Amino acid sequence: MHHKSIGFIGGGRVTRVLLEGWQRAGKFPAKILVSDCNADALTGLKARFPGVETTASSATAAAQDIVFLAVHPPVMAEVCGGIKGALKPDAIVVSLAPKFTVARLTELLGGFARIARVIPNAPSLIGQGYNPVCFAPALTESDRSDLKSLLEPLGECPEVVEEKLEAYAVLTAMGPTYLWFQLQALREVAAGLGLSDAEITPALKRMVCGGTRTLLESDLTPVEVMDLIPVKPLAEMEAQVSEMYRTRLPALYQKIKP
Repeated sequence: MHHKSIGFIGGGRVTRVLLEGWQRAGKFPAKILVSDCNADALTGLKARFPGVETTASSATAAAQDIVFLAVHPPVMAEVCGGIKGALKPDAIVVSLAPKFTVARLTELLGGFARIARVIPNAPSLIGQGYNPVCFAPALTESDRSDLKSLLEPLGECPEVVEEKLEAYAVLTAMGPTYLWFQLQALREVAAGLGLSDAEITPALKRMVCGGTRTLLESDLTPVEVMDLIPVKPLAEMEAQVSEMYRTRLPALYQKIKP
C-alpha cells in the first residue's frame, strides 16, 4: 500500500484504469481523493472503489502528495489555473495527457516545477501496462522512486525522454484500439465455428503473443515472417489497412505533439 495521499483531477476512463490496476494488484493506495465536475462519474467510482474519497472541488484533490492530472488536453490550461494555488510545495504533479510539456505545465501552474509526465496504457488495468514516464529536473531521486513504486503494480514504466512521449501515445496508449476490434471479431468467428470460450481464450492469447514475438524476436525480416504462413485470407485488404496506418497515425501525431 502506497503511503502518500493521491489526488486525481478527473474521474474518467484513465482514472478508472489506474484504480482498477491497483485494486487487482492488491496495491491500492491508503488515501485517494478524486475530483470531477460530473457527479455521476464520482458516484460510479465510489461504487466500484469504496475506499476512494470523492469531491467536486479540483483544488481539494490537488492538495495531496501526488496529484494526477487526468484530463483531456483541451481543458488542461483551465484546470491548471484552478489548482495552482492549492498545490503543496513538495507535491508531485503527474500529467497523464500528451501535448503539454513540463515547461508548459510549469508555466500554467504558476512556476510549480515538481512535475512528471506519464503516457498511460489501458492494459494497466490487469497489471500488464506499458506506461512511459519522464521526470522534470526538479524531482529528486526519492521523488522518482515514490512515483515509480506507485506505477510498478500497473506494469512496466520505463523512463524516457520527454520528446518521445507523444510517439508513445500513438504506439502504446492508442495502440490497443487498432487491434481490439479485430481480435474480438476473430473471437466471435471462432465461437461460430464451434470453439468454446475455454478453448478460444488460451489459443487467441498465445497466437497474438507468439505472433508479435515472432515479428520482433525471430531475427527474420518482416517479409520473411509474413511469408511463414502460405494462406492469407485477408491478403487483399492488407495494402489498404497498411496505408491507413501510414497516413492517419502520423497525422494524429502532428495534432498531439507540443
